[in-house]
Amino acid sequence: MRNPHEILIRPVVSEKSYALMNDNVYVFVVDPTATKIDVRLAVEQAFGVRVTNVNTLNRKGKVRHNRRTNTKGHRPDTKRAIVTLHEGDSIDFFQS
Repeated sequence: MRNPHEILIRPVVSEKSYALMNDNVYVFVVDPTATKIDVRLAVEQAFGVRVTNVNTLNRKGKVRHNRRTNTKGHRPDTKRAIVTLHEGDSIDFFQS
């Protein structure tokens, strides 16, 4: 088993992900080689919660144009995991 911090790169911070937190659903950027089972075990081990469902999606990086050098580049491809927690469990990202 790999270290959970190798699998879970960072939480996604957006208005949509904050709205999902009210329903015990959390979104993470994860390692591209991680499976749903890897993500489930990593979240359970890192935060001490029970996971009921994991959905994953691969996001293609956008093509970006550099106006100064007139070249094309692109943002990196990412894999995201949408994790649903058991009723009553929650993750507090902003602990003091």
